[in-house]
Amino acid sequence: MEVPMKKLYLSISFIFLLATVTIAQEGMWLLNQIDQLNLKEKGLKIDPSEIYSPDKPGLYQAIVQLGGGTASFVSPEGLLITNHHVAYGALQRLSSAENDYITNGYLANNHGEELHAPGYEARLVVEMKDVTADMEKAAKKATTAEEREDLINEAIKKMTDKIEKNETDIDARVAEMYNGRQYILFVYKRFKDIRLVYSPPKSIGKFGGDIDNWMWPRHTGDFSFMRVYVSPDGKGAEFSEENVPYKPTKWLKVATEDISDGDLTFIIGFPGSTTRYRTSNSAKWNLLYNYPFSIENFGAIIDLMDELTLEDPEGKIKVAGLRAGLANAMKNYQGKVDGMTRTHYVDKKLEFEKEFLMWANSQPETRDKYGSLIDDIAKTYKLIERYKDRDNVMGLFGGLAGTRLSVATQIYNIAREMEKPEKERDPGFDKQAVEQYKEQLPFIYANYYEPLDKALLKRSLVLANDLPKDQRIEGFGYILHNPGMSIDEFVDNAYGTSKMGDAEYAKSLIGKNSKELEATGDPFIKMAAATYDMQQESQKVYSKFAAEVTDLRKKYIDGLYEWKGSSLYPDANSTIRFTSGPIKGYSPEDAVWYWPFTTLSGVIAKDTGVEPFDVPQGLKDIYKKKEFANYVDPELDDVPVAFLHQCDITGGNSGSPVMNARGEIIGVAFDGNYEAMISDWQYDYDLQRTISVDIRYCLFITEIFGKAGFLLDEMGVEH
Repeated sequence: MEVPMKKLYLSISFIFLLATVTIAQEGMWLLNQIDQLNLKEKGLKIDPSEIYSPDKPGLYQAIVQLGGGTASFVSPEGLLITNHHVAYGALQRLSSAENDYITNGYLANNHGEELHAPGYEARLVVEMKDVTADMEKAAKKATTAEEREDLINEAIKKMTDKIEKNETDIDARVAEMYNGRQYILFVYKRFKDIRLVYSPPKSIGKFGGDIDNWMWPRHTGDFSFMRVYVSPDGKGAEFSEENVPYKPTKWLKVATEDISDGDLTFIIGFPGSTTRYRTSNSAKWNLLYNYPFSIENFGAIIDLMDELTLEDPEGKIKVAGLRAGLANAMKNYQGKVDGMTRTHYVDKKLEFEKEFLMWANSQPETRDKYGSLIDDIAKTYKLIERYKDRDNVMGLFGGLAGTRLSVATQIYNIAREMEKPEKERDPGFDKQAVEQYKEQLPFIYANYYEPLDKALLKRSLVLANDLPKDQRIEGFGYILHNPGMSIDEFVDNAYGTSKMGDAEYAKSLIGKNSKELEATGDPFIKMAAATYDMQQESQKVYSKFAAEVTDLRKKYIDGLYEWKGSSLYPDANSTIRFTSGPIKGYSPEDAVWYWPFTTLSGVIAKDTGVEPFDVPQGLKDIYKKKEFANYVDPELDDVPVAFLHQCDITGGNSGSPVMNARGEIIGVAFDGNYEAMISDWQYDYDLQRTISVDIRYCLFITEIFGKAGFLLDEMGVEH
């Protein structure tokens, strides 16, 4: 009976994906698509136009992209709420062994005490516009996929440059939807002065650590408050003592009613990336190559970090952000591998593609357009298959082989690109981008920890040395095949003679040409120069692959539209999206049901006194004395902590506000459940859930534990 059941599930899952939407919880929808979702029938108590309308203010104007996540305005004074792990980079950069804000948290008792969050920017959508016709017109004369991409990139640059001209706080971007079937212009207001207001200690904000990450039940108070500042004339400006709190057009009001099982919720945020319309070729490539390499690589680097910082508190702070990011990604990728394997995902994709090809070959017109499409996509992977091991290792030298080499490589690449005629440069290389990199450079060095930096370079060179002969990294022969100097000796010598450990020195190199850089004799610049030609050749191969496979994927989506005759939501690509669904538990396995709420009693029950389950003594005292004020949920008879709901999110949604049917904030999204880790590839109605921290727990911790009731006053919350 297994085979027919699998086939039935396959058909149902993709019919749900491709058919006209009847269940709103699947989909990361564009804001201009929400009229399709029958939200009133699902229980929405406000008009959808109050969420988004091109003609009037909407709730979407309370949502910003912040760092790699999302945040929302919750007061008329620019106060933001986001995740603790979104604010984590700021906590790390502001911390020292003497002032460890990661461990102890931070509270500003007034505006003057709010700390500038170095390297943080927020972006607010001010305009959305479909520009597909403009892009198609620009690409009309293209004869190849690569030429089409070049012409479209040129048109995008002209369009965005015109919008950004003479504007210091406007950022314009054109996002490709459905692999080029649609293009949408997003115009953002950019804020460069973000300040830390309140963050609970790590033992609340990261309670459960890596063990509980992606798991349910969850008891993490994953929230922080930050604030947006602007110049006195309202412009998004660099940090200045003269700046004032931003006054947003919209901010979210805190819900005053309890939440219950089955209540409608919705989320607006900036999900990063999904791959739901990819074919089996992409699924196999990631399952067999990308994910396993990343899992092994990240695990080894985490072990290095833990070993090197075991007796070094300052070192632990320096590597905290990188470690958290790698641990999160590693568990995510392992979950994807487990999920794909457990559900026979690739086999299901292959079965679906058979159905697609049966339809495509059923008539001459569709056969000509789509009959060879799956095979054509498979052929493109041959372009990148031969050197996959070399390219995996070479990728390390762009980031995970140490800060010194990463920065040297970027500076050298900038020089070489800026020496080319403007039309021949890679997209994204212009004077503005170079200046932005220059501005960000000090924040890159904020995470610099030399013992780890050296260990990462040594490890990467050893991996390069172990590559098969036909996949060697050309240019590193003077290091790897030098009989007079071992890898360890080379690295020690490089760190002893290079000045690239100094952020100001590195900054001074930006703007020099390649010959001037090479003349410095810096060993890291020499490494960057030695591999530049090979990296360029590899990049050409990947650019060819990307252009061809994107064109074929667009045709595949065209085929899905033609086959099913329906509307689809586009894959996530860091643009603003809407998703909705009810509060709902789930059954991860036979005879197990997860209730969709956790409580403070569960926090106390998990306490071991040892990180990551070390409940702060102050919180234990509050629990013991039952000092809960008005934060007890009458149905739970306890202080609520987190809840599950059937929304559709992915990385980038961290910190997104969760709203109820009236558009009031009831929580902050921070995770998904492990059983649905392949959600970037497919949506599972039975298993996929969003995990959000209850806004009441955020307020409880802020007021009762953090003694910051004045923030609730600012938000208009009675207490």
